[in-house]
Amino acid sequence: MTATAMTAPNNRREILGWAMYDWANSAFSTTVAVVFLGPYVASLARAAATAAGNPNGPAFFFGIPIAPDSFLPYAISLSVALQVLFLPILGAIADYSHLRKQMMQLFASLGALATMAMFFVAGELWWLGGVLFVIANLSFGASIVFYNAYLPDIASEDKRDSVSSFGWAMGYLGGGLLLLLNLALFAFSDTDSGLQLGPLTITAGLAVRINLASAGLWWLGWSLITFAILRPRHAVRQLAPGESYLTIGFKQLRQTFGEASRYPHTIRFLLAYLLYNDGIQTVIAVAAIFAAAPVSQGGLALATGRLTLIILMIQFVAFFGALVFGWLAGRFGARNALIGSLVIWSLVVIYAYGFLQTEGEFWVLGAVIALVLGGSQALSRSLFAQMIPAGKEAEFFSIYEISERGTSWLGPFLFGFVNQMFGSLRPAILSLIFFFVVGLIGLTLFVDIQRAIRESKVAKTE
Repeated sequence: MTATAMTAPNNRREILGWAMYDWANSAFSTTVAVVFLGPYVASLARAAATAAGNPNGPAFFFGIPIAPDSFLPYAISLSVALQVLFLPILGAIADYSHLRKQMMQLFASLGALATMAMFFVAGELWWLGGVLFVIANLSFGASIVFYNAYLPDIASEDKRDSVSSFGWAMGYLGGGLLLLLNLALFAFSDTDSGLQLGPLTITAGLAVRINLASAGLWWLGWSLITFAILRPRHAVRQLAPGESYLTIGFKQLRQTFGEASRYPHTIRFLLAYLLYNDGIQTVIAVAAIFAAAPVSQGGLALATGRLTLIILMIQFVAFFGALVFGWLAGRFGARNALIGSLVIWSLVVIYAYGFLQTEGEFWVLGAVIALVLGGSQALSRSLFAQMIPAGKEAEFFSIYEISERGTSWLGPFLFGFVNQMFGSLRPAILSLIFFFVVGLIGLTLFVDIQRAIRESKVAKTE
């Protein structure tokens, strides 16, 4: 197979096509992971526990007792444990074979189909929500590996902060638009009589199931634009006799780990990122659970409709926040802008633990989160993209993705464990400050960004 003609960096059409995948897949992050699935599955699990004679006790997943509010955090942890096993190998295979685009298409389709199947999560099948989420989240993470790996190809070094920020901004718009439509459906159906459409009555539960499935349809449909525009960058590499892509993947990965000492500051940045991003992603993943939980359990007892309005506000404010932080990076440096965002994240969890009491306060806190959300993520991605040796993009981004966008494992596990131990979500949310503080210390004291960039360029020329 011959290589597709190389498109020069900073091509506006290709950058737009690349960013459209963020527009497409962010529906999964917002509608499924952030808003509807967690509270919906938790409510089904509580109903199952009540039906089994344990109204204030755990639900049982194949005989294992699990607190209803902890089930989805555990599912997140399991999905990332699987990513730890598979994503680095997939990244190594993609880098060797140059099948990056094809693998992105495969996992995007698999994740979207699993999300569509969430329509069938109801009643005694409450546990199916966790199973499908593991499949969809694993596929989501895999597709993002190959998506992120395109950033060094489509944007020159001086444009990566702005291009990365543009991608995140498009994601917030796309995810927010579908969430707006889903909110409208849920609001009209959340009544005693439901939403009557001819002979069909859409209850609140059915509306949630439709919303979950719509995220998969949105994800797959808009991805077709990306797949039509984004070009493969190299010819597919043929296998040597006796080799398979799996064996080559292990060899490539082993070689990369063997060469890690050549770019220590890239590895240090990655370790700091894995820590502070665990905190960011866990806040995103559990925010709806925290807000919807009863006051007796440390939550705010917000109705799903009100909560969705707040999440919707966060989506659109985050669009501007991502662009603002792209501007701040150009004016004050990406590293300084990133450090400022992590300080704000630390203050967020402290406030949520000790001071957050009303819905109005949650609106204000959500706006603050929105302003730093896209910036901290976009600048982390663009900084990391400059530290990667050529030819290792997917491998490095596979490790990066292990803790990206709600796929972190330690944070959700710690949150779920502390909640189960103390019977309150307040100490659980406070426990997340560990990730921000330790990650911030690692970034400021142990990482030299410019040296990391120089080390990667030396590796590129050898």
